[in-house]
Amino acid sequence: MEIKFDKKYLEELYYIGKTTDKKYRFQPQIVAKYRKTVDTLESVVGVEDLFRYNGLRYETLHGDKEGLESVRVNNQYRIEFKTTKVVSETVVMICNIVELSKHYK
Repeated sequence: MEIKFDKKYLEELYYIGKTTDKKYRFQPQIVAKYRKTVDTLESVVGVEDLFRYNGLRYETLHGDKEGLESVRVNNQYRIEFKTTKVVSETVVMICNIVELSKHYK
């Protein structure tokens, strides 16, 4: 799958390992796991292949996040993304990294 980033800080986290925006600071182990998770997304052929990775806990989101899908970075964070099919390739647009404890409050 092809990976694209919706926000600059998400791209910086992946390519540089940190972000210039102080609002989005994460622990080094979270950044490392985020990068590994994005690499996994890039390596699979289609979304259905994500079900093979139990640790990712792939799911489609509902309610106010309708149209988004997610995979877990760890028990505390998840990556939210949208997928679109372009010819024979799936494009993943990474939209957010969300701390779950804040999301569910």
